[in-house]
Formats: sequence, C-alpha cells, structure tokens
Amino acid sequence: MAWEVSVDRGSCLGSGICAALAPELFELADERSRARQERIPPDGAALDAADSCPAAAITVREEGRVIGPRR
Repeated sequence: MAWEVSVDRGSCLGSGICAALAPELFELADERSRARQERIPPDGAALDAADSCPAAAITVREEGRVIGPRR
C-alpha cells in the first residue's frame, strides 16, 4: 500500500521545514516545496513534515483518506 503526498505550492511559504525533516521526500524548487514523488511507501517522516508545515500545505493520503497533517 502506498501513500500519496502532495504540496499545495500556492499555500507553501517556502520555509524548508519539510525538506529539512525529510529530504528524501521533499525539496525546495523555485522557493516552494514539492514532493520528490507523489506516491511513497508509508513513512512517518511524511506525517511529521505535514504536521510541521507552518502553512499546512502538505497533505498525506492513504487510499484517498487524509491521514496527515494529524490534528
């Protein structure tokens, strides 16, 4: 089972927190974050990044259900 990771680049502030927490999953491009891959194996670092995003721009889904950010 894979997770889907997306970054709303319009909401992203470009803080780089996600890229610092999970450089294998996120990178900064054009001063905004983006997911390196849209589908990933389950990875707690993706949830941590979604939880830490100051703009709540990262969404993690499992089988279409939002699992991150955790509220």
